[in-house]
Amino acid sequence: MTDPQKTRWDEHGNLEVLTFDVGSECLAIEATDIREIVDLLPETRVPGAAPLVASIVNYRGKIIPIADLRVAFGMAITPPTPDSRIVVIETQIDGEMTHIGLRTDKVHEVAMLSRSDSSDPPQVGLRWRREFVREFVRQADGVIVLPALSAIFEAAPRQLGGGSLAA
Repeated sequence: MTDPQKTRWDEHGNLEVLTFDVGSECLAIEATDIREIVDLLPETRVPGAAPLVASIVNYRGKIIPIADLRVAFGMAITPPTPDSRIVVIETQIDGEMTHIGLRTDKVHEVAMLSRSDSSDPPQVGLRWRREFVREFVRQADGVIVLPALSAIFEAAPRQLGGGSLAA
């Protein structure tokens, strides 16, 4: 099994991703991890759940947690907009493949990133927890953040407050 903390660049140094906004930041997740992009669904709050994953939805007959990455990155929580979507991903958490919905403000496109444009997060001056960012990728119109989702989700119950990540 591959290390979920490592960026899976192909043999040509490229990475196919889905780009989306969370707050004023542009983030990207590997296209291979995306299961579906859906309109917002009715959410049920889970008492005692970690703030990062404080609610669940019924997604195709399965109950999945909904994560708001604003919590992990210390951003203000904002109400949904007409462009808000849920990006359903499959990721490894504690060695188990898990479906999670990511609340986004706007989904952009599937894009190809180049390793030559990427850099590790700096040791100092980062406003977020360094272990929550795998890499930054420079683009003509700004920087795309590749979040370290497994680190974010594994830290949720312990360091972001609340109970178990599993719904």
